[in-house]
Amino acid sequence: MKNLPSRKSPLGARMKKLALALAGTAAIASLPLSTAPVQAQSAAPAAQAGAQPVRTVNGKPMNMIFVLVDDLRFDAMGFLTPGLNTPNIDYLASHGTYFPNAVVTSSLCSPSRATILTGQTARNHGVIDNTNSSEKGLTFFPSYLQQAGYQTGFFGKWHMGDANADPRPGFDRWVSFQGQGTYFPTERLSPEEIAAGKRQQLNVDGVEVNRQKYITTELTDYALDWLKERDTKQPFFLYLSHKAVHSDPTPEESHKGEYADLAVDLPESWADTPRNNEGKPMWVRNQRNSWHGADFPYHTDEPLPEYIRRYYETLGSVDDSLGRILTYLRKNKLDRSTMIVFYSDNGFLFGDHGLIDKRNAYEPSVRVPMVVWAPEIVPEGKTVPNLVRNLDLAPTFLDLAGVAEPEQMEGKSFLSLAEGRTAPENWNAGDFVYEYYWDWQFPQTPTTFAIERDGWKYIQYHGIWDTEELYNVAQDPEELHNRIEDPAQLDRKNELRAALYADLANQRGKHDIPYTQRASKGLVLRHKDGHRAADFPSEWYAEPNLPGKMNDLYPDTEAKIEADRKGERYVPDRRGH
Repeated sequence: MKNLPSRKSPLGARMKKLALALAGTAAIASLPLSTAPVQAQSAAPAAQAGAQPVRTVNGKPMNMIFVLVDDLRFDAMGFLTPGLNTPNIDYLASHGTYFPNAVVTSSLCSPSRATILTGQTARNHGVIDNTNSSEKGLTFFPSYLQQAGYQTGFFGKWHMGDANADPRPGFDRWVSFQGQGTYFPTERLSPEEIAAGKRQQLNVDGVEVNRQKYITTELTDYALDWLKERDTKQPFFLYLSHKAVHSDPTPEESHKGEYADLAVDLPESWADTPRNNEGKPMWVRNQRNSWHGADFPYHTDEPLPEYIRRYYETLGSVDDSLGRILTYLRKNKLDRSTMIVFYSDNGFLFGDHGLIDKRNAYEPSVRVPMVVWAPEIVPEGKTVPNLVRNLDLAPTFLDLAGVAEPEQMEGKSFLSLAEGRTAPENWNAGDFVYEYYWDWQFPQTPTTFAIERDGWKYIQYHGIWDTEELYNVAQDPEELHNRIEDPAQLDRKNELRAALYADLANQRGKHDIPYTQRASKGLVLRHKDGHRAADFPSEWYAEPNLPGKMNDLYPDTEAKIEADRKGERYVPDRRGH
């Protein structure tokens, strides 16, 4: 596994390799039509500052396609990972604009999807976990597109509303399934049920119909059928929400075994060593031996490289799907008038810090792949290093349609950045604030809050007895060196603590910690031969009756640090110093 590129300099050595990779993707035009990327001309000049707010091609509004993959790691694309075959994703990157620093404000399926659909953070939209994700009072951005004259269609995983697959407001066409769904129509059915003709089902415009194919292929079939049947006089917005590559990734037969011989190098921080464990919270070290840990992944004994190979093979059908969509656009002369945004709802850890899956605030969990392709308005072959959040997607789609951002939305349209009308150095996205709320079904990860500012990330946890974290992600992208106790970073630590608290206030000005009703103990098993509980930091062990035993009741200051160093009692003055 390659190291993470620097957040400060994403166009470093790794990005130079990216540029070379993108330049070589033209060679994939010889692929069969079903998977061959579209051949496009050079992108049109960037729109000028005085252009009309509605983006049009030949006098007609731009069409939009949003392709959302589930749990796709930020670098799980062929142009970034040698040996990975994703020609159509690579095509979008080489003929569009790549955003290497796209992130999610909550790295969990339902909260992230709710943020994408509402343009609101979890503390405000209220969808905090995958268990009881009520949609009461929420407005999804496609409703605004409908009002602007767009035909809208949703195809795939919704994963909100207590696994309810019924049609939602904002969509003219609806094809979905309950909860996580399955990869195959007969999956999770008994032999007797299969013999009797029972199949997993899709909800198609409110009617339950039997599944027929592998889920990625079947969803793409429905999406393309809708494109063919729609009113061609109206622009369209297509939301294709894949189940892949969510656990347990199961590839389509045509991709099974495709990466059997692929060498998979796990990240440096995967190793359970004193160096990697230094400064890490106890919950992180304890999670190694858990459902979301590298030593007991999903309570199996499957080697992590084998899981990653299946993950890549499952991605193959997503790339095929994208190729079919590109082919349709080309054949119907829609390739110049359509914008495609390729994205993921969450990142994924491949053993980083001894962890798998997502949920935490570490880089591979919060970073996601993002490519924007729109030949008439988005420059081709560009890499934009600015941070873009899932919070910003809804305002951007509305911006493209000339719809003003609704008051309740908290994101910021990145359309001018993607178009090149705003230079990266003039783009100010503000702080990146992250929130994750403890989930009783998967109790390994605590409530997590984080903020990133000026290349530094500060992480704190709620309700557990553990250490905070502070990383210079610009210089330490692997997050190996926790600087939380570095006296030189005292002011920065206090500044980020205060900023995080201020930013986490909800729309009522409150700092609430939401939770849902518990129904069981959750997935708490640990491998019987695996690691036992981690110990507290060694510096937390102290002699009894020390003069400074009460010092840490008070805010961190230089005077307190000096008192600790001298072993003295510290009492702040009236100003708190």
